[in-house]
Parts: sequence; structure tokens; C-alpha cells
Amino acid sequence: MDLSPIQNAVASGSYATIADACDELMLQVASRGIAYQEDWPFTVHLLGHIFANDLNSARFLWKSIPQGLKESKPELVASWRIGQCLWTRDYAGVYDAIRGFEWSPEVAGLVAAFSENYTKKMFQLLSSAYSTIGVADVAHFLGMSEDEATNYALQHGWTLDSPSKMLTVKKPRIITEQKLDPSKLQRLTEYVFHLEH
Repeated sequence: MDLSPIQNAVASGSYATIADACDELMLQVASRGIAYQEDWPFTVHLLGHIFANDLNSARFLWKSIPQGLKESKPELVASWRIGQCLWTRDYAGVYDAIRGFEWSPEVAGLVAAFSENYTKKMFQLLSSAYSTIGVADVAHFLGMSEDEATNYALQHGWTLDSPSKMLTVKKPRIITEQKLDPSKLQRLTEYVFHLEH
């Protein structure tokens, strides 16, 4: 079984393509009747779905993995722990699951990239949901210490009220481009003209 497309995606840092590459290769191998489960990179496959934020596919993949493999591969179980925390919206648990395992060199980059993306996503959610928020809450949602969370927020333009330990959110700038559709402008002109006459 040739796993080079998956290995190349991992090695090149093309993490967004891993889940699709794994799914496609798994279908090809299974359709040929080749026994693949013992050699299959389930940890990479599972983390690929988690990286792509496809929790449904991650859950179905987890359910399809033989129990014996789950019991013999602690890194696979640790990967699924991240998925479980995402599924239950246990924001701090996601970071605990990431930090709570010594990842192999094969997946360490993938896990680190996921962690970075997840932190950015959580920060964007906080930016859009709050105008002010406590330092402790930011630390909880970003899986950081209060000092790290404060520094991260300040680097992104937020301001800190030290006595109250409250951060004021700098709202992201919304840039909208309006494209002028000549046909819509023509219809509007005709409609206004009709109303006036």
C-alpha cells in the first residue's frame, strides 16, 4: 500500500489536504479488498479531519477503527481526545488535550498548526462576540496563562484596564466592497421613474 500522498502532504505542511487524501486512498484500498487497517495512519487521518474542522467525519472514522488498534495506539486516543473536546465545546480541554500528550515527530507539526489555527479562530470569535471581557475568560478560551492571554490581546490592539483586569476588544475592521451591477441600477432607475410619473 502506497501511503506517499499522505506522507507528502504531512511533510510539506499541506495539512488542509490530509483528510481528503486519506479518505480517497482509503476508498481505493478498500475497493481492492486489501487489508489495510493494521498499517493505516489512523492518527494522521483523524487529525486531518480535526484540522479541517470536519468533526462528523472524525467521529465516523473513530467509530470505524477496530477496538484493538485504539487500545494499542495511545497517540490515536490522544488525537480523539482533541476531537471530543471540540465536539463538546470544551475550549480549555482542547488545549489540555494538545499539551497532555508527547506527540510523535510525524504528527507534531500537524498538531501545532491545528493549535495555532484554533487559537486564531477562538480569538476571532471573542473579538466578534465581546466588547469587553475579563482577562481570566480570555485565558480560558485561548488556553493560555493570564499573562500570555493579556500579551496576546494587547498585540492585537486590545486595551487593558489593569485595576479591573478587563480587556476592551478592538473590533475587526469590516471591509465591504460593493459591486455595481448595471442591470440592477437600470431596474432601479426605471422603478423610480415609474413612481415619479
